[in-house]
Amino acid sequence: MVFSSLVFLFAYLPITLLIYYLVPRQGRNIFLFIINLVFYGWGEPKLVLLMVFNIFFNYMGGWLVDKYRQDAKKKKLFLILTCILDIGILAVFKYTGMITETLNLLPFLNIPTLEISLPIGISFYTFQTMSYVIDVYRDDAPVSKSFINFGTYVALFPQLIAGPIVRYKDVAYQLTHRRETLDQFTTGVKLFMVGLGKKVLIANQMGNLTTSVFATTDENGVLGTWIGIIAYTFQIYFDFSGYSDMACGLGNMLGFEFLKNFNYPYISKSITEFWRRWHISLSTWFKEYVYIPLGGNRKGTKRQIINLLIVWGLTGLWHGASWNFLLWGLYFGLLLILEKFVLKKLLDKLPSVIQHIYTLFIVAIGWGIFYFTDIKQLGSFFADLFNFSNGIIGSQALTLLLSYLPILIVAAIASTPLGSKIYNCFKDKKFIWIPEVLFCVIILAISTASLVNQSYNPFLYFRF
Repeated sequence: MVFSSLVFLFAYLPITLLIYYLVPRQGRNIFLFIINLVFYGWGEPKLVLLMVFNIFFNYMGGWLVDKYRQDAKKKKLFLILTCILDIGILAVFKYTGMITETLNLLPFLNIPTLEISLPIGISFYTFQTMSYVIDVYRDDAPVSKSFINFGTYVALFPQLIAGPIVRYKDVAYQLTHRRETLDQFTTGVKLFMVGLGKKVLIANQMGNLTTSVFATTDENGVLGTWIGIIAYTFQIYFDFSGYSDMACGLGNMLGFEFLKNFNYPYISKSITEFWRRWHISLSTWFKEYVYIPLGGNRKGTKRQIINLLIVWGLTGLWHGASWNFLLWGLYFGLLLILEKFVLKKLLDKLPSVIQHIYTLFIVAIGWGIFYFTDIKQLGSFFADLFNFSNGIIGSQALTLLLSYLPILIVAAIASTPLGSKIYNCFKDKKFIWIPEVLFCVIILAISTASLVNQSYNPFLYFRF
């Protein structure tokens, strides 16, 4: 089920909130656990069993790690077994096809390709459950004494499908002691509407533009190709940050506080800063559970570079079972290494506008690698970016640019903190609630009308 769907907006969400607040406080986690599974099973009923199994064995893994806390060998054994099972399930569902296709490149192999459906959100909830068991092992998080509470944490529908990746230690107290308030609920509604507007009114339009441009790559010209990748650069930001805003808003409505996942990444002056602002929960996860355990920057420059390449290679593969994602991860890993050891002093001396242009250029190229899963198409894309023999801009690309120019301008402005700064100037005014209500009503009305008339509505990160 998609947050930006009419079924969710006008059936699932209002019914869920109504029943949730009618249920006595001590029964709310039980209700949430059940309704979370309904949400997940809406699109993939058969895979609910996989999620319940995942919840069960990670719950038991955490329990066994805690039980044998004084026995270092057994404690470590149960941690390793649980993580192997987590990674194994993820690998079977997500990477079997990629591994088979790669092996079949060898002339003497012809392994049958298995069509395995990728469970929605498996990359997200696998990282959540692994972080729980690891944190229990490290004494960084309390062991969950309740299967229902743990199941509610893993399957919590606001962040189940596409994050943010919520660590158990960040919500353990909230699972049992949260106190829902009207202020928190209204904050959640406003945040949800911001996310809905990002997704439906900006990301979907940018998606249409991206698809239209790249459907006729031979006729775009250099500028047309750049229009396509700029549109995708906006699409993926507003799509993913919109989902994260909706997830955090829904969490607020249910009494939870999730950590911020995006902080205006396109205003960054370096790639290093960009990754401090983009998908913060994923960057934090890899830092805490991969980079630091590998040694981080504590074992010399050579080892630090190797650690960074490992982390960014895994980051790329986490996003998808395709070689372009590995290339994308290593691309950013190498750039981060270059900035850290070579470019930082030079970048600091450049004017701010040049730093911004440099960052946006590098990021846009990266999204090109991310977009084209076919390596041949990716090569053609790079050629088209700088090949003036195809002309400056094709007639169709020019028509698309003129048609979408207003929304491109809106996207550019909305990707900066300008709107937030304007709002902060007035948020303490006595009658600010009036424009806030109008804003929410207008966004809901326009989004609803848009959803009725459009078929393009996927969340890009659902496939990860």
